[in-house]
Amino acid sequence: MNKNELIFCPLGGSGEIGGNMNLYAYGNESNQKWIIVDTGVSFADDSIPGVDLIYPDPGYIIDKKDDLLGIVLTHAHEDHIGAISHIWPDLKCNIYATPFTAVLIKEKFKEKKIDITSKIKIVKLNGTVKLGPFEIEFVNLTHSILEPNGLCIKTPSGTILHTGDWKVDPNPLIGDKINEKKLREIGKGKVLAMICDSTNIFYPGRAGSEADVRDSLLKIMSLKAKRIVLTSFASNVARMESVFYCADKIGRHVSLVGRSMNRIFKAARQCGYLKNIKDPLDPRDAKKIPREKIIYLCTGSQGEPMGAMKRIIKDIHPDVYIEKGDTVIFSSKIIPGNEKKLYSLHNDIVKKGVELITEETDFVHVSGHPNREDLKDMYNWVKPDSIIPVHGEHRHMNEHIKFAKEMQVPHALRIEDGDVVKIFPGEHPKIIDKAPSGRMYLDGNVAVGENSQSIKERRSLSLNGYLEITLILNNSGKLNKPVISYRGIPENSLGEKIIFEMEDEIFNTCRTFSMKNKNQEKNLIETVKQNCRKLIKDKTGKKPFTNINIARL
Repeated sequence: MNKNELIFCPLGGSGEIGGNMNLYAYGNESNQKWIIVDTGVSFADDSIPGVDLIYPDPGYIIDKKDDLLGIVLTHAHEDHIGAISHIWPDLKCNIYATPFTAVLIKEKFKEKKIDITSKIKIVKLNGTVKLGPFEIEFVNLTHSILEPNGLCIKTPSGTILHTGDWKVDPNPLIGDKINEKKLREIGKGKVLAMICDSTNIFYPGRAGSEADVRDSLLKIMSLKAKRIVLTSFASNVARMESVFYCADKIGRHVSLVGRSMNRIFKAARQCGYLKNIKDPLDPRDAKKIPREKIIYLCTGSQGEPMGAMKRIIKDIHPDVYIEKGDTVIFSSKIIPGNEKKLYSLHNDIVKKGVELITEETDFVHVSGHPNREDLKDMYNWVKPDSIIPVHGEHRHMNEHIKFAKEMQVPHALRIEDGDVVKIFPGEHPKIIDKAPSGRMYLDGNVAVGENSQSIKERRSLSLNGYLEITLILNNSGKLNKPVISYRGIPENSLGEKIIFEMEDEIFNTCRTFSMKNKNQEKNLIETVKQNCRKLIKDKTGKKPFTNINIARL
């Protein structure tokens, strides 16, 4: 009854794309040790006004922090590290990462004025970390960022491979190729379970190589006569290097535009990458260069409101502009959910008489995630006894399980955030419990739960508007003319009439109360609120967020 167990529990990233956070535990009820793999964010949409970042609720592991051995990071994408500076202050454990990831982590904590130096433990590429019962071997993979790692997690009861994000890129341009030799060695032992990326499970063939994108970009750029503005994910350093490479070949200078682009460039240089390229021009200096001699590499490939690309297209960037005859290249994919704002941006570009090139028209991007042929390679190398798909919506993970059956994997398990999975002991992994899980919203710089009152109120404000009424009473309890103000409530030529009707409604309601009796104030406020909201609803169809004040003179 007191045997050691090997447990896996995702708090984010299973049943969704983004917000990756995974827990592993080993031990028995009286002595169970935990590690966290990744602490990522996802990005909010218009349904949550005022919120930019969402991350998994860490409450379950905070309760166990005395038995937490550390946070292990697979790579530096925001959906894997973006929440760390928000979650770590409640844990204060060591953080394990390879050099490039560690540099970006330090920057995050520096922004929050937290000195994390003593807690970051840098792991060399293909290095090993021993944390209690866990021996964690970092395995070099290829992805769309520097230093992506799979984690071979060895315990006294068996081995797990946690793939992180990856693909098979035969020529990644920067960094080593996928460590096929190590993956084959892992596969020669018994792998109890592979926790595997599901993002591109619906795509046949292979994800493709950065080297092929470079060749295509060179052909495209060499034909352009005027200014070139290219946007891509800032974290894709191989794509960044390709832009410098192409610029050199066609006699152009490169200027980096956007805070993230400059931050990633500096981090890559600090870690020994991008050494053999010309220094980029400051955008202020690039204005002096003839338009046929410059390439701007910009942030904002997803149409972000404050991204450099959006500001350039809207003619509000202080240093960069485009004009008829120029070319804009989106060297990136459209992340699902961003279609509307990106197509709007694309239309604005075309209206300016600027040539638009995207992945829909030309070969300018490859994904960082495994297509089906890439997955076949991984399955053949690792030969897991069980597969647990993660990093996908339910439809992705369901398809991944079908694929695993085609690959003759004995066992496959579909999970979602909060599922507590026992990997050992037992013939195969199974869900044995449900951990409390959910989402935290970063509302300004305050973390709130998804059911917080502030979120509910702001949703109501955005949908229905705001109504405020101040009842002014004199010493004898007589009601003066109420002060009525509102925002976001639709009105037509009858708008003034609504105010008059509302005043009449307020006077009629107040006559039914003893205005001198302060004990009735609560009921008075609630009744005025209900009656005025009903009036607005009848006239406009809106039920505004309503606030009633009483001022006694």
